[in-house]
Amino acid sequence: MSNDQTPQWGPPNGEQPPSPQQQPCGQQSYGQQPYAQPYPQYGPPIPVGPDGTPPLWAPWYGIGFLDAFTRFFKKYARFDGRASRSEYWYWVLANAIVTLVLYGGFIAGIIAWSASTQVTDEYGYTHSEGSPPVWIFLLLVLYGIWWLGTIVPNIALGWRRVHDANLAGPLWIIALFVGIVAIVFGCLGPNPAGAQYDRPDLG
Repeated sequence: MSNDQTPQWGPPNGEQPPSPQQQPCGQQSYGQQPYAQPYPQYGPPIPVGPDGTPPLWAPWYGIGFLDAFTRFFKKYARFDGRASRSEYWYWVLANAIVTLVLYGGFIAGIIAWSASTQVTDEYGYTHSEGSPPVWIFLLLVLYGIWWLGTIVPNIALGWRRVHDANLAGPLWIIALFVGIVAIVFGCLGPNPAGAQYDRPDLG
């Protein structure tokens, strides 16, 4: 308050707060936060062999179709680590081809056999005579073996794909019941922080 009892607003003794240019070097003003990296880096860079192939515990970015197919079975039940988008989608393509050949061949065989063996009785009803050839059921059996043999590695691959986006693996369980979720997870980009799920000690 001044001598004439008029209120004076501001710091005591008429001091002015320092401007940002006047602040001592190295000090931060109120409300400012230091810039940080978008996500932390985990561990050293991924090593590769003489042929440029990363170890099994690591993701393989830019993998080809045949390598993705064989790597799927090499990491049969590994839920640790990460899987790149190319690892995931090339396997989806390979699985679709096998399914089309085996199960699609079974359906096509049944339709062809039924069409070629139809007869019409005296009452005007049409039906197929005899039984389907053995090879048709062999395709169905092979498809059943394929489906059973790939259940676990399919789940493991999706688990690792979620890890690559730095998400918890159990989220993949949602994709088992909601197909669109599997597509979304499969399209997620890699996040270096997902390296926390790698287990180099397992080889």
